[in-house]
Amino acid sequence: MKKFINKVEDVEEEMTEGLAKAYPDQLEKLDYGTIICRKNKKANDKVALVSGGGSGHEPAHAGFVGEGMLDAAVAGTVYTSPTPDAILEGIHAVKTDAGVLLVVKNYTGDVMNFELAEEMANDEGIKTVHVVSNDDVAVENSSFTVGRRGVAGTLFIHKCAGAKAEAGGTLEEVQAVAQKVIDNVRSMGAAIKPCTVPAAGKPGFELAEDEMEVGIGIHGEPGVHREKIKTANETADILLDKILADIDYTGHEVALMVNGSGATPLMELYIINNHVQDVLKSKGIKVYRTFVGNYMTSIDMAGFSLSLLRLDDELKTLLDAKADTPAWKEFGC
Repeated sequence: MKKFINKVEDVEEEMTEGLAKAYPDQLEKLDYGTIICRKNKKANDKVALVSGGGSGHEPAHAGFVGEGMLDAAVAGTVYTSPTPDAILEGIHAVKTDAGVLLVVKNYTGDVMNFELAEEMANDEGIKTVHVVSNDDVAVENSSFTVGRRGVAGTLFIHKCAGAKAEAGGTLEEVQAVAQKVIDNVRSMGAAIKPCTVPAAGKPGFELAEDEMEVGIGIHGEPGVHREKIKTANETADILLDKILADIDYTGHEVALMVNGSGATPLMELYIINNHVQDVLKSKGIKVYRTFVGNYMTSIDMAGFSLSLLRLDDELKTLLDAKADTPAWKEFGC
């Protein structure tokens, strides 16, 4: 294993410390655990948003802490959910009288631990609710989930629900916007090289030089099938066909995210975007906003995912609203 780290057991602590030091005017790291919060706390009459999950998906989730998006991100060890106690600390750090929305990706550990933290917060009198992101159309169930996995489409939840909270929406309204995004976003990914978890010291699976994994998860979970590697256009078509078959996007405007898995050059992501834009146009689907880059990665996996969010006027307004975080500015990454 070749990685620029010090001790394996210090990766998450040093990573979150380094992030907070890079953006000292925006972020702060709590003394307890690996929790990143907004430096300037939101007004007490506005809903706070808390998300998180295992480390290894940077810039998600802590890179999206800031104005217009998350108020706190709670990081577990690599590919492992944070504990309920750590999540509760994040809630304590950013709670407001308006309440707290937890945005949870659909993985068994994440759902269980965030729901436990939600119960503890409500027992303390902190109004707390949650939504579960499940945008991956690749597989219905896996070793990590019951139901579909939550992947890069989760970032659209952070953006739109965060904008609604910043605008003064009630807890119920912010939760409703988050659920609207969940109902209208779909994603799917593929990979040509696996990722290496520092604690494991070796790749989580093997792919031959001429193979790719279609429908792979963001932790390296198996996808739909493995096959001989195809061209960028052919691979994008496989993913796009599955996404478009799941929701009727015809005649709608959409937000498109071409998300890198960590080791895919921007050159390749733009080649993929070039084809996807042409396909959507040919199908009468207008791309309102495009996001290309690394948003939710899988350490050093070579791969990409596509996410499509079906938009209405409300979601377009929220998507365009001001945001200022390390990984997302007003007009994207």
